[in-house]
Formats: sequence, C-alpha cells, structure tokens
Amino acid sequence: MGAVEARKDGVAAVDRALSVLGALAGKEEPSTLAELARATGLYKSTILRLAASLEEAGYLARLPDGRYGLGGSAFRLGLSYERQNPLRQHVLPVLQDLVERGTESASFHIRHGAGTRLCLFRVNSHHSTLDRVEAGAILPLDRGAAGRVLASPDPSAPRGGHAPGTPFVALSRGERDTSCAGMATAVFGPGGLVGALSLSGPGDRFTEEAVARMAGALTEAAARLTRELGGSGARAAAAG
Repeated sequence: MGAVEARKDGVAAVDRALSVLGALAGKEEPSTLAELARATGLYKSTILRLAASLEEAGYLARLPDGRYGLGGSAFRLGLSYERQNPLRQHVLPVLQDLVERGTESASFHIRHGAGTRLCLFRVNSHHSTLDRVEAGAILPLDRGAAGRVLASPDPSAPRGGHAPGTPFVALSRGERDTSCAGMATAVFGPGGLVGALSLSGPGDRFTEEAVARMAGALTEAAARLTRELGGSGARAAAAG
C-alpha cells in the first residue's frame, strides 16, 4: 500500500488522484514519475493508472520528455475559482497598498487543512531581499504569525495586554525560517474568520520601530477588508 490512505468518509482512488494533482501543484516544474512517487508515497504502477484517467479528463498532461504537468482542466478550475470567489478583487488592492506604504511583503492566507494553510495572494515588497513565500504555497499551521492567527479559536479575542476591541497582531521570529520574521492579523466576513493578512520578510528588518509602524498599517488594512467582505462592526473593530 502507498502512504496515501482513504479517509473513512472518502474514496481511496479519489484521495490518491488528488494527492498526485496536489504534488504537481506544489512544484514550479513538471515532475517525473519517480518524483511523484516520492512526493505522494504511491507506487509508480498506481500513479500510472491514475495518470491515465487524469490525462483523459484533462487534469494532467504527459510531456514529450516523459514528465507530468497539470493539464488544461486544472487551469479551467482555477479560472472558475476566481470567478466564484470575490476575495481577489478585494484582497489584492489592499496588499498592493500596504507594500506602497513601505511595509514588508504582504500576503493573505487561508486555512487549507487540519495542519496547513495556503498563501492565497502575495505582493512582494520593494526591498531587494525577500522571504521565500509565493502565492499557492502550502505552509504549516503551527509555525508563523499567519498560522497562529488561523489556528486561534477566536482571533478577535484580546491577547495579553490587549484591551477588548483592540487588534490582536501575532508576531513571529524565526519560526518557519530562522532568518525571517512575520506579523499577521485576522480578517472577518459575515460567517466569521475569512483569513489572515500578514507581512513578512528578513528578520533583521523587523525592528521595534518597524514593527510598531507596520502593525498600525496592518490592522487598518484588516479592518478595511473586514468591512468590504461584510464582517460585522464588532469584528471590524477587533480587526483594527
């Protein structure tokens, strides 16, 4: 048996096919059969059977050199997601505005799984050195400021030293990458937490003065997003 097992409420073949697509989505270049086997824990023979169905449906393409990449149907799903999801039109302008104000790189993260988060959008800062985070990256939930916000039972609740109604800004140093730091706060919608708005970059630029300045910009941006996404007044106040 491979490393990918079906959940009790799932179907093994579907879970394995999705694991192959997930492995391809996490790479910048097409993958060989051996690379897919290492990434998924599946036997090569299993991947070949899954690949035949995925290729026929257009979700996977086999290249002339024998490597595998995502097919046109995956692109179509991405376009459909953007059409059906209003986040991009609201979030990207906020990220761009933060960067223009001189902050570190701005990102928006959502919960992805039981222990992971997804960087949904990213705008790099104007600094010459950056931390290595890209849109589409899957990151741990238990490390980093954005992960701490998303994992919190109530990100709007006050934390040590914060009075009720004041923003909770998580700050992390060297948790995911020893040379980097980040800060994040929550964004809410009508149903509660939508995601985490974060700023990240090399740790040596996160001085006390810079953190204080960026915290103000970050909470203002989170409050703006919360209002635009239909979050309640109380949630918007808690976000900034």
